[in-house]
Amino acid sequence: MPLGFRASAVAAGIKPDRLDLAIIAADAPCAAAGVFTGNQAVAAPVVVSREHVAAGRARAIVVNAGCANAATGTSGLRDAHEMAARAATALGCAASEVLVCSTGVIGLSLPMDKVRAGIDVAASRLARDGGSDVARAILTTDTHPKEVLVETAIGGRRVRVGGVAKGAGMIAPNMATLLAFFTTDAAVAPGVLRAALLAAVGETLNRITVDGDTSTNDTALILASGASGAPTIEGPGADHDAFCAALAAASRRLAEMIVRDGEGATRFAEVRVEGARTARDADVVARTVAESPLVKTAIHGGDPNWGRILAAVGRSGIAVGAGGVDIYLGDLHVAAGSAVVSYDEDAAHRQMVADPVRIRVVLHDGSATGWMWTCDFSHGYVDINAHYRS
Repeated sequence: MPLGFRASAVAAGIKPDRLDLAIIAADAPCAAAGVFTGNQAVAAPVVVSREHVAAGRARAIVVNAGCANAATGTSGLRDAHEMAARAATALGCAASEVLVCSTGVIGLSLPMDKVRAGIDVAASRLARDGGSDVARAILTTDTHPKEVLVETAIGGRRVRVGGVAKGAGMIAPNMATLLAFFTTDAAVAPGVLRAALLAAVGETLNRITVDGDTSTNDTALILASGASGAPTIEGPGADHDAFCAALAAASRRLAEMIVRDGEGATRFAEVRVEGARTARDADVVARTVAESPLVKTAIHGGDPNWGRILAAVGRSGIAVGAGGVDIYLGDLHVAAGSAVVSYDEDAAHRQMVADPVRIRVVLHDGSATGWMWTCDFSHGYVDINAHYRS
């Protein structure tokens, strides 16, 4: 963990025989920021954490897996508030300084007897080397934990940005990703910290998709302890740029891990759009292609079926100009002006089994660009989601 933080995780019994509840705690109150789901069906912990982080200060994050505490009404809100209060009592801080997250099945109530006991035990086991346990405790259908540590220099001091994340399905973020928690021992003013998180998430975690579904619980949080002793970042400058670059690098690594660990995924792909009229147009086209089931199944089969890509561009809602659409698989030009060109089919297949698969779409309407990371749709995705609750 970066300086000024401790963490722990326990098997509270919410999920059978595995770590399922965790706490990340700062040694003292620190700057904090968060971004949350754009889904209109908002989970109770998102409501509570939005309220608590609004002041730009926090002391801890408490999180459980196995139950999303979403679509649980007033009792769910009560349980989320109780999670914060229980952790606050154990840590000796105010409940408003505790941020709350949950992940798992929607529509189930938290087993609060297990949650209470788990919080008490986790709070008693906080340690500087507990971050990896947190990464394991927040998993649902993930096949492996996701954690990262990035270092940079600010004011002549070494500064760390650490991060953990979970996510493998229900991934199509809108202002955050499933769950991502960042800690840093940099000193950053709360407003600057929020802007840095928004920028990092916008260019990393918001550019990934596994299945086109935005979760009810999406949350990305960051706590900044200032324990490195580096000068406080209060606005633009070299220190600000160094910190933002480190946070973006950490977030980008976690974003790639999430897509590569997508439910049933066997291939990782990048969709890049060039020549759009606006950045928004480029992003809409990139997301439409990246989320197309037909494109994703073609990626799974290594099939250079570029007609599916063209069809996705055509239904994106973005007007295609007189120049039509050019499509490249890797460096191989397979369509020009929305029509086929001569290419070697075996060479096209090789591009569709490369790592990563690179799909490039050129619109000839302007100079704006956009991109998305995605993965294939396999039989494994269907198997996982056909039996998720069982």
